[in-house]
Amino acid sequence: MLGHEIAAGTHPPGSVLRTDEVEQRFGISRSVAREVVRSLASIRLVVGRQRVGNVVRPREEWNAFDPQLIRWLLAADRTAQLKTLAELRTAVEPMAAAAAAQRAADEDAARLVALSERMVATARSGDLETFMAADVEFHRLVLRASGNEMFAQLHEVVEELLTWRAGHGLMPEHPRPVAVRLHCEIAECIRSGDRARAEEAMRELVAEALEGTLSGLAGAQAGAR
Repeated sequence: MLGHEIAAGTHPPGSVLRTDEVEQRFGISRSVAREVVRSLASIRLVVGRQRVGNVVRPREEWNAFDPQLIRWLLAADRTAQLKTLAELRTAVEPMAAAAAAQRAADEDAARLVALSERMVATARSGDLETFMAADVEFHRLVLRASGNEMFAQLHEVVEELLTWRAGHGLMPEHPRPVAVRLHCEIAECIRSGDRARAEEAMRELVAEALEGTLSGLAGAQAGAR
């Protein structure tokens, strides 16, 4: 709750959060309150200062790649955070797919094709849970197969976004055919070594995912009125 409040701007930069106040407000023990503050410090939301307390850091100092912080930011301002994540994916995943087309091991390329085939089958049957598991593994593997260790470490960011979409009802029961087709095309391009088309297809897929998510949000908001 406290982390969500910081992400939402309830406690602006420079605010002081004292452990005893956290303890009293949430009705928790001192040891638990300290652990809460430590966890916030670990993702750079707060910094402890002697004789002052725990001070909320400026937003630009936060660890924006932390999965928990991503969840809080999505809860605070879904549209803005979705666009931020989409821009990151647009910058990284097409390049990762292109690199994977050059560097992926044969077994990784074969695994991507198998995952894309599983997505085809589960999209048709409406088995969204299995589809999402394959989708998450597909994107994780593309990042890893790129051979770029920094790309590979972004898999948690992509996983968090994909999982969040499904958990908030923003995935249709039967995934859109264009998305399924693009996964298949990316896998085949990586297997065949077509760097240019792998990059282009991944760029199209990321754009399609953002458009579908924003459309789902708009529909959900309209339905809530």
